[in-house]
Amino acid sequence: MTIQITRLSDPAVRAFVTAVNNHDREGFMALLAPGATMADDGTERDLADWTDREIFSSRGHMEVENESDGGRRLIARYSNETYGEMRTTWSFTVDDDGRISRFETGQA
Repeated sequence: MTIQITRLSDPAVRAFVTAVNNHDREGFMALLAPGATMADDGTERDLADWTDREIFSSRGHMEVENESDGGRRLIARYSNETYGEMRTTWSFTVDDDGRISRFETGQA
């Protein structure tokens, strides 16, 4: 069973999932704080390169199964045209201004 995007607790995370699922690169980038960083399976990645390859060029999509930590930690079924579907974890650091300064993802 999945959680509807509109019911995700944290506004920045809700906007992140919405932008991913709508393939909205511009909206996605607007959610990120200057100098935002990310890691995939514990390895630091170049955010622009990774998001282009793993989300936008490959039509990424998230179906959230669970949230915790005030909505800043997710378990989601993530799929894209490159790797298919996998169960993933996501954690977010949101600045005081509501922008995402860091996210980490990996296989659950």
